[in-house]
Amino acid sequence: MQALRRFRQIFAAVRTHFHQVEQLTGTGPAQLRALSILRERPDTRVNELATAMDIHQSTASNLVKALLARKLIRSSRSEADARVLQLRLLPAGERVLQRLPGAYIGVLPRALQTLPETVLRRLNADLDILLEAMDADDSTAQSPLASL
Repeated sequence: MQALRRFRQIFAAVRTHFHQVEQLTGTGPAQLRALSILRERPDTRVNELATAMDIHQSTASNLVKALLARKLIRSSRSEADARVLQLRLLPAGERVLQRLPGAYIGVLPRALQTLPETVLRRLNADLDILLEAMDADDSTAQSPLASL
């Protein structure tokens, strides 16, 4: 039961963080991460955004559509290759990000980044065993936490 309590603590911390960030910015965590990446890497393509966020390309496309609709980013065709769509942060998107203290990364990814490599390997191996015991579907592995 101690492991179950720890999962409850993790879920509660993530949920609280998402709520606080959304209250502060009026924008969900996945959209904030996308805006933060576009601030760091102007002219990013949708597939590059998906890779940077470790999400499926169709999920990234949906995020981009929402950000375009809110006029937080713009898309334009590459001069070198008109088939390539490039994304860039607009001033309104920058204003959303300015409500945050730095580049946006969720509380769980940030915590995972602080762990030593040996701990991460052990954690991944142990979580693989748990997922197998649960007969968990891996289709959500590349979905933003906020959408689960």
